[in-house]
Amino acid sequence: MYQALYRKYRPLVFEDVVGQEHVVSTIKNQIIAGKISHAYMFTGTRGTGKTTCAKILARAVNCENPENGNPCNKCATCKGILNGSLLDVFEIDAASNNGVDNIRELRDDIIFTPASAKYKVYIIDEVHMLSTAAFNALLKTLEEPPAHIIFVFATTEINKVPQTILSRCQRFDFRRITAQDISKRLEFVANEENVRLDANACALISKLADGALRDALSILDRCVSATDDITLETVESTVGICSYQQITDALRAIVSKDTDSILKFYTDCRRNSKDSVALFSELCSYLRDLLIIKLSKNPQDFLNYDSDKFERLKELSELFTIDLITDSIFTLQNGMYDISKFKDKHIMAEMTLIGLTTVSTFKKSEPVYEQVTKKPTVNLDLDLTPAKKPKQPAKKTAKSSCDFWDELIEEIIKNGGRSQAMFLKGLSSNAKNGVLTVFCSKDEFAYSVLSLPENLELIKKCLNNVTGESYGVVFSDKDEPISVKDDNFSELLSEADEILYEE
Repeated sequence: MYQALYRKYRPLVFEDVVGQEHVVSTIKNQIIAGKISHAYMFTGTRGTGKTTCAKILARAVNCENPENGNPCNKCATCKGILNGSLLDVFEIDAASNNGVDNIRELRDDIIFTPASAKYKVYIIDEVHMLSTAAFNALLKTLEEPPAHIIFVFATTEINKVPQTILSRCQRFDFRRITAQDISKRLEFVANEENVRLDANACALISKLADGALRDALSILDRCVSATDDITLETVESTVGICSYQQITDALRAIVSKDTDSILKFYTDCRRNSKDSVALFSELCSYLRDLLIIKLSKNPQDFLNYDSDKFERLKELSELFTIDLITDSIFTLQNGMYDISKFKDKHIMAEMTLIGLTTVSTFKKSEPVYEQVTKKPTVNLDLDLTPAKKPKQPAKKTAKSSCDFWDELIEEIIKNGGRSQAMFLKGLSSNAKNGVLTVFCSKDEFAYSVLSLPENLELIKKCLNNVTGESYGVVFSDKDEPISVKDDNFSELLSEADEILYEE
């Protein structure tokens, strides 16, 4: 029976786990020293090795002949766990066994000693799916577990796991796997399968996997089913994405306002059964890369392209302005929203693409259909009294709260900061003690744009115009603003990591 590549090449020892050295080294040391915890919490995105490490751990703690913290995978116990015949290692899917009765059955079972192994190991996948009652039933067991029990929990949504459970586990965070590490593993698997994997094809699969090795192996598996000679075109055809050339042609059409070319691009993609939303998402991804190239001093640190493609994309970025890139991204994002609202999705897709190549009167920050259905407002209050002598403008008074947020955004637009205003519109803020705190996570793309020195100066200048006071600007991902008295804020910005993003 054919076995999927991600199962066939699942690591059997800790050293084979890709990109999680910080996790496996700690667990190995615990096994060697005999300091094994009664409960582990493995968290991270899909395809990063959580369940794999849990299975290796289950074999390592029960192995009859362990080798430097690793299971030998040759003894009767290891073989029993590998083929599923050993009854002392349990794999439970919390997505389908999430009720309190399931946990009560487990609680009644753990009091019995192992049948043949040293430890009973319970691997509970997607543990965040357990109900509140199930978590409560599990709590007492975690607090005072029998000596022969080890729990290994795995979750992709750690925020949904109660703190009472987390505090009783050793937590290990699994990182997204780098494209380079994924490429190395793909090359190894391709070599073992006697398949030729082109370097460009390997790079594209690694990018599409988005940090998940299992996804990368699944894509490779689909390509292997088609041919033993996997090229870039093979991957593009198998996955159903546009070629690099098609995407760059579409980007050039946006710059040159070539409506015919952009519509031809969409027609070709539609003919090949490419999804409109996926297509727009792909365009957004490339536009984001163009923005990174324009804004970053070392863009290759954030992008995954070979030298030839990077140089071509760099040349293309010179044709774009930052405003054009951000407007195009917002137009495409709103287009995705519009597509989901209308029955004829293709018409909305074409309208969005036409909007990219024409001078549109629509606001980029609003979905098209919402704008065209708005009722116009007419002011019937006519002032027929004689004109009076104009008064001198009143002196601006300082405002102590962020009731001036909308005025600030309008002022920024007036001062040529349309793209900066677009990012600010989606954020909230608070003003206190001469400091404007903008709530924006350091991980968000908006932060990387707004925190640039020239953009900070623009925001501070417009703040002064609107409020009549000098304000400092800080960013925070916390619910409450940071109390910082701003005398010379440019000096504080150099220490932003320490000041603005405290753990």
